[in-house]
Amino acid sequence: MKVGIRDVARAAGVSTATVSRALGQGPVSDALREQVQAAVRATGYRPNLSARRLRSQSARTIGLIVADIRNPFFTAVSRAVEDAAFGADMRVILCNTDEDPAREAMYLRLMEEERVTGVIFAPTVTTSKDLGERPLDFPVVLIDRSGPPGAYDSVVLDNVAACATLVDHLAGQGYARIGGLFGSTSSTARERRAGYQEAMGRHGLAPQVRSVAPNAAAAMAEAARWLQEPDRPEALVVSNGLILMGAVRAARALNLALPRDLALAGFDNEPWTELAEPGLTVIEQPVAEIGTQAMRLLFERIERPDQPVRKVVLSGSLVPRGSTAVR
Repeated sequence: MKVGIRDVARAAGVSTATVSRALGQGPVSDALREQVQAAVRATGYRPNLSARRLRSQSARTIGLIVADIRNPFFTAVSRAVEDAAFGADMRVILCNTDEDPAREAMYLRLMEEERVTGVIFAPTVTTSKDLGERPLDFPVVLIDRSGPPGAYDSVVLDNVAACATLVDHLAGQGYARIGGLFGSTSSTARERRAGYQEAMGRHGLAPQVRSVAPNAAAAMAEAARWLQEPDRPEALVVSNGLILMGAVRAARALNLALPRDLALAGFDNEPWTELAEPGLTVIEQPVAEIGTQAMRLLFERIERPDQPVRKVVLSGSLVPRGSTAVR
């Protein structure tokens, strides 16, 4: 037999209105709230979340829309967001877009239908432009990617400086023919490409740049083609962890030894980057801080919707390993 709110009220010895307030974070004492929760456990009552959302117009739910959940960067950020949401007694709806603007649009519509409290979002360049023309009806914090200037709160890495650091490191190790392999869909990749080009110019080196879909398979195919050309790079800088994985696979398929035949550096200090011989040089991103800062900005935006837009820019740190040993 279905258990209703009246059954809980009877078991707790209170009114149904008191049960509603206690379950909906209304003004009741801690002792009374625990009394109602004990009755919920005893009766096996399951609240009707859809009805509660319609009544309150607030789901106490965070939408998290990431570009590629296979990318360990987004996996780690998602964990930090979920931890912060759980601590605030909020749920998380996780959506993966595969860098597809059509899927991004679909999930943004879903967030509107679910009446989410707010959204944390890593958009493609295409959708970022759309956000500037069609503001959303709920609080949004962008992560990893920049959006329309002054439109949304954001938490990003200093991508220009981070990629310039990789080029500076390679140049200091004696490499001159340094190629850059960058993703084709995000503002992050564009900023890292800008940092690469700035540093190459500073060292008097000629940039060699190629773009690729930001996944391991596409990166492996493009890197394999490039590394078989007569004037192939003696070092590669790549713009994310999946592209780095693809470049490693390409080098191994061609029997190129790191760093004797190819020096390699990229982003994201994942466990496999240390285990892949001879160890891969990377920029370590503060992934946990990105997630927690995004949740902080979102909570503050929910509480004070009219405050000025804020942008938090975090720094990465160089982790040098054997893949960029002195030439």
